[in-house]
Amino acid sequence: MKKLLITALIGCMLLVQAAALPEMGALHAKSAALYAANGQMLYEFNADEQLQPASVTKIMTMLLAMEALERGEVTLDTMITGSEYACSMGGTQIWLEPGEQLSLNDMLKAIAVGSANDCAVAVAEHLAGTEAAFVERMNTRAAELGCTGTQFINANGLDGIGQKTMTTARDLALISCELLKHPKILDYTGIWMDTVRGGKFGLANTNKMLKSYQGLTGLKTGYISEAGFCISASAERDGLSIVAVVMAAPTKEDRMADATALLNYGFANFAVYTPPADVLRPVPVKLGKTDTVQPAMESSSLVIEKAKAAELETTLDLPETLTAPVEQGQTIGELTVSSGGETVLRVPLTAAEAVEAKGIGSLFLDFWGGMLGG
Repeated sequence: MKKLLITALIGCMLLVQAAALPEMGALHAKSAALYAANGQMLYEFNADEQLQPASVTKIMTMLLAMEALERGEVTLDTMITGSEYACSMGGTQIWLEPGEQLSLNDMLKAIAVGSANDCAVAVAEHLAGTEAAFVERMNTRAAELGCTGTQFINANGLDGIGQKTMTTARDLALISCELLKHPKILDYTGIWMDTVRGGKFGLANTNKMLKSYQGLTGLKTGYISEAGFCISASAERDGLSIVAVVMAAPTKEDRMADATALLNYGFANFAVYTPPADVLRPVPVKLGKTDTVQPAMESSSLVIEKAKAAELETTLDLPETLTAPVEQGQTIGELTVSSGGETVLRVPLTAAEAVEAKGIGSLFLDFWGGMLGG
């Protein structure tokens, strides 16, 4: 394996003030988590305690809806019908009438902006046939994302008879990060006020931080008396996208204060770093139909502590040569980012394209060409 060392001087973009992260300070909530949108954990407080998320549950409902949209199973114009059951939810709702139809676009708007419990169940029933089948999908998807403390019981976060949804701040952060991979959802979670039913029913966003916090993009608030005040708040500044999860805050004001403190901490202490792509030189390939393969980074940008970013060393660990066949996406090396001798990040390097092996005929011609050329 060959190793190349590149020193990246970040300069005035990042200010180095300390060798270690400062203290977060006390929070009001029982649990909290701060994650970069790429899934990197930036800060956690009691993040594995199982608590009730209330309507923050709907981030999973919206995630499954966006994934179905991306797969082409529905469109934003697909009409969703309110069943007797969906219309019986209670709590925050838009008062769907049994048999009433709204487009998926309006349903998503009602869920994201107005936290409509009836619409969340109507969408669940449309996508999976029944809410129970949809809940199975919710729990399966949570497990796929690495959520270890989550058990959904419905699509909206209300308590059931003898049941309640339980999750953790860490798990909600992971689900939120996955939802942010679908930027279209921000067209809904970032709405302050809007209407459905052709302008006849007004919606006001339950996430009041949209008006008070610079760069806020979403995502979802939640409250029931047993759960307390919860939020998954996403924000972006200077290319850095982060998610702050607050669970079981005593009051609305405490929820907002904690989310603000978490987001401020993230933007003050972390920044986006993009490893220099021009150092990824092609790797020679033996016995291939093409002579080289281009390494690619699985993640084009990473999040690092500002205090460690004054002088970064990027080390490439790549083979001298590869032997065909090489599959597209095959791991062929690693990029390591370090600062002051400490490894900050490791990034797998993969083959950007496939390289097929030469056939016997081509190898025979190459052999004779080499002989004659000699």
